[in-house]
Amino acid sequence: MAEDETQRVDLASKNRQQRKRWLIGLSLLFLVLGFVALVYWLAVGQFREETDDAYVSGNLVQVMPQVSGHVTRIFAEETNLVKKGDVLVTLEKADAEVALDKSKAELALTVRRVAELYTNVEQLRANVKIQQDIFEKAEQDHERRKKLLINQVISREELDHARIAVNSARDSLSLAQHQLAAAVALVENSDLYHHPQTLQAAANLRNAYLAWQRTTIYAPVTGYIAKRLVQVGQQVNLNTVLMVIVPLNQVWVDANFKESQLGNIRIGKPVVLISDLYGSRVRYEGRVIGLSPGAGNTFDLLPPQNATGNWIKIIQRLPVRISLDPKQLDENPLRLGLSMTVIVDTHQRNKEKLSQLSKGVIYDTKDESSDLEKANQVIDQIIKENAENIQYSTLP
Repeated sequence: MAEDETQRVDLASKNRQQRKRWLIGLSLLFLVLGFVALVYWLAVGQFREETDDAYVSGNLVQVMPQVSGHVTRIFAEETNLVKKGDVLVTLEKADAEVALDKSKAELALTVRRVAELYTNVEQLRANVKIQQDIFEKAEQDHERRKKLLINQVISREELDHARIAVNSARDSLSLAQHQLAAAVALVENSDLYHHPQTLQAAANLRNAYLAWQRTTIYAPVTGYIAKRLVQVGQQVNLNTVLMVIVPLNQVWVDANFKESQLGNIRIGKPVVLISDLYGSRVRYEGRVIGLSPGAGNTFDLLPPQNATGNWIKIIQRLPVRISLDPKQLDENPLRLGLSMTVIVDTHQRNKEKLSQLSKGVIYDTKDESSDLEKANQVIDQIIKENAENIQYSTLP
């Protein structure tokens, strides 16, 4: 019995020592883990802000016609890739062509009418000279008849007729001078090419040319067709949305951080992003490019009124815009609305908290200056053809 008791005591002692060693080991393990966690937080953790409330955003480019018309052809379908300048939709051109031909004819007729104005000036100048000669002759005749009346060679009646002729010639000269002044006012300080009537007719032709050109609708950007709303045979107006294009090479990420996380986020900070689409095997590198000037509820139609007795504090989130590496987007393209996990490195906290730069042109599309150049060539040709055999002078 004594031996059994001794064995039980030894076994209990061994168990206590074993438990003690396990407790010491676990304590040391927790201390090591705590130390590692502390070192990690001091070296890395305190310089990281992370959120999974982040989504891919981008531009939704609406394709809209600049003229009204009847849709005749459609060249793109949903999910298709279109490049900037590709033809998407064509409208019926018949009405636009009629209007363009009409404006060409009106310009040609205007050139001839303006040239006639310059010719009228020359005619009225000649008429003024003729009336001046008639007036001078009438005055000379009147003076001679006054002398003849003294010698009683002519009668008083004949002298009165001479005086009336002088007055009539003076009035005719004044009328001719006023007619010349009115004609000069229509053409002075301009030539045939820069006369207001010519310029107005040329502007009408440009409008008609652009309207004809705009019956063909081009892709404003390179991207993918997200929605096709137009149908063949549809009558479209200026406010009709034909298609929506998403340029996937121009996407960014809007990460919604809590307000308590924004204190150390700065413009230009490096960001690591992980998408749910590809998982952790694909890590995107980005940069913080902008911070929202206000929380989302501030821009609601009816902003919240917190000055009430039942106020409850709700932690707000503010969007942080993050740019992505274009090369990585080419290798692993993203789609709008996809979820992302965002990790911001907050080292170097002396950078700007808000953007201090105002950028120039960020996006652009097809410039219609080239279309105007073609229209100007047509205008110059019409003016030359209609003014080729017309003689006119440029007035000072």
